[in-house]
Amino acid sequence: ILGGRKKDEAGASPIGVNGFLWRATLDTLSFMPLVSADPFGGVILTDWYEDPKTPGERFKVNALILDRTLRADGVKITVFKQKQVAGGWKDQKVDSKLERTLEDTILTRARQLKVSQVK
Repeated sequence: ILGGRKKDEAGASPIGVNGFLWRATLDTLSFMPLVSADPFGGVILTDWYEDPKTPGERFKVNALILDRTLRADGVKITVFKQKQVAGGWKDQKVDSKLERTLEDTILTRARQLKVSQVK
């Protein structure tokens, strides 16, 4: 009546994007060092991460949460990859399946968070 938010909108969160997607993205990328996390703009930037199992190869992730509702297209992941070559780092092509896998993992975690809050 007074123009308040719908219950499901934004995942019951005061931040500017869907709270479930926000938390799920942070959970999924928690193994990587964060450079920036803006909950009002929905942007999460990681620093370079080098897996000890694959030395000489590193990854960086940019995550953008696009909506206040929990939707399948509500998160966009961009992955950057570099390999160490002759003492420097050279950009490498990233398989789009990796970005899609990260997005699916985030969406699955967001649904789990929503279900656990409802219970």
